[in-house]
Amino acid sequence: MLYIGLMSGTSLDGVDGALVDFSDEGTRSLGDAYIAFPASLRADLMALQSAGQNEIEREALAANQLVRHYADCVAMLLSNAGIGPDAIAAIGAHGQTIRHRPELGFTRQLNNPALLAELTGIDVIADLRSRDVAAGGQGAPLVPAFHQAIFNLPGHTRVLANIGGIGNISVLHADGTVTGYDTGPGNALMDGWALQHLGQPYDANGAWAATGQPIPALLAELLNEAYFALPAPKSTGRDLFHADWLNSKLASHPHATPADVQATLTQLTAASLAQAIVRDGAQAETVYVCGGGAQNASLMAALAAELPGMAVESTEALGVAPSQVEALAFAWLAWRFTQRKPGNLPAVTGAQGLRVLGALYPR
Repeated sequence: MLYIGLMSGTSLDGVDGALVDFSDEGTRSLGDAYIAFPASLRADLMALQSAGQNEIEREALAANQLVRHYADCVAMLLSNAGIGPDAIAAIGAHGQTIRHRPELGFTRQLNNPALLAELTGIDVIADLRSRDVAAGGQGAPLVPAFHQAIFNLPGHTRVLANIGGIGNISVLHADGTVTGYDTGPGNALMDGWALQHLGQPYDANGAWAATGQPIPALLAELLNEAYFALPAPKSTGRDLFHADWLNSKLASHPHATPADVQATLTQLTAASLAQAIVRDGAQAETVYVCGGGAQNASLMAALAAELPGMAVESTEALGVAPSQVEALAFAWLAWRFTQRKPGNLPAVTGAQGLRVLGALYPR
């Protein structure tokens, strides 16, 4: 009953891995690992977010590079635990989302699960979103079902806010129902701006943003994006929130300093998350944050300021490191697949019903 989950998200920084024991349907983390992507792979993955020449070959080559990093992460997890591949039932490998267009009937995660099975000698469960899309759903977010499984507290409303490249929320309502959706940009715009102006892949701890001041008029223009007012179910990604989108808004603010723009982008993430939380999870006493955004002190402070009366903490308070939650979720989805149990929540994604998610690549 040991599974591995691998997750590389829209931040494009690397792969998080988790080794998980699902004995007796419990969820016990046995270890985690992280493998950073080299700058060359990050650049290749970023380039594949939009149309370009020779995409099929570029995608295939990038997938092979990606999977070799996945395999290194698996090897690290096994080595740290002192076990071999035969002890693992399956790997849940999310892949790298390069296009997400559920309104057109597809979502695409770059991956080569056949190669991963060869490199690791372990069954691989991949392609975890497309069945939900085929059933009329958004294919995202998928983590609310996992959040419900491990974080639900009967009789209490809890909000889980995942801040990766894109932000999303799971509202675990006191009556046992679950709602959730992508709220908008998480770290993606902030990371891109930091790379452009600092030459760094992210704004460590939000220190640079803390030197600036949010620009109210720019923030209002950013929040005027139609996506924020759409009803759920909904999901988004870099297909919408990308550098060109930001630059189109900045055109009317030619004198904005880079630090003030970073502060504004930090506020955008906090405000869009808070608006969603107030709309759908106002009864919650605490918002638990996971993903890379939980490590950004400026962002956490901005989110807390937007939610007076609610506590804002990382999922560490619930016993799960914020960097591990998504990798754990994809291990859980692999376990659900092997048990032939559904992994989606139709109330969240809008799918026509419960579905078993994923495709098997045997070792």
